[in-house]
Amino acid sequence: MDVPSLVVSAFTRDGEGGNLAGVVLQADALDERQMQAIASRLGLSETAFVSSSGLGDVQLRFFTPTAEVPICGHATIAAWHALLECGRFSPGSYWMETGAGLQNIDCSASGVVTMSQNLPSFGPVVAPEPVLQALGLPSAALLAADKMPVQVASTGLHKIFAPITSWEYLASIRPDLAAIEAISRAYGAIGIYCFTLDSPGAATARCRNFAPVVGIREDSATGTSAAATSCLLVHHGLIAASSRVELSFEQGDAIDQPSEIAVALELEGDDFVGVYVSGKARSLEHRTLNC
Repeated sequence: MDVPSLVVSAFTRDGEGGNLAGVVLQADALDERQMQAIASRLGLSETAFVSSSGLGDVQLRFFTPTAEVPICGHATIAAWHALLECGRFSPGSYWMETGAGLQNIDCSASGVVTMSQNLPSFGPVVAPEPVLQALGLPSAALLAADKMPVQVASTGLHKIFAPITSWEYLASIRPDLAAIEAISRAYGAIGIYCFTLDSPGAATARCRNFAPVVGIREDSATGTSAAATSCLLVHHGLIAASSRVELSFEQGDAIDQPSEIAVALELEGDDFVGVYVSGKARSLEHRTLNC
């Protein structure tokens, strides 16, 4: 069976860069084995498979080259960009069924796609020494634990979040992927997301993401992790809480794929009541795969 697919770059910065995702717009006839095979052959960090839904307007399933994941920010942005571009949907508000539950999607006429996230869950604090060794960094590279510890968190995907003191340290990371995978599995996470508030330009933070548990060495835009980082920054007081907090993240510079992710948080007092990730995308190519 020939299966048409798209390659879309999501979370582009000034129309360039972004994170590549595969998109299969007609996936109703595909089973899980076929989806995994297509994702493996495309070889991108994630591929989104679009099918009909009994719960929302559409269902999306997400596969890395080696495993299914419940949700993926950049592949969601890519898929909805493709759905708008082909005329299947118009600008508006929709509900998307995913492995992480129903997510609200808002598509603007200007091409910005906004997806809701699960409200944050904050997991255990992680011992810093193994994380530093896995990243190839000295102890001075991590923020003091009383400011913000290394910690597990999630708005849909569990990761370990490591606050780095400077852009120079962030850029100098040399990941030991086997060690990152071992630490991540020990905490029920899929990888380590590193970020620094020492960010050149207007962005709130610069970031790098390593997720070897699901076959990702490093990718250039990770919307769900930017959302969880935003919640952690407010939770630990590094960003002031208010009824609405807007943040921006830059990622991908270390691998020459500059990306930009926008995050908005809504709070009532100290309680998170809304978490949203936004970005733009551009279609790059069509492919047909046989499975």
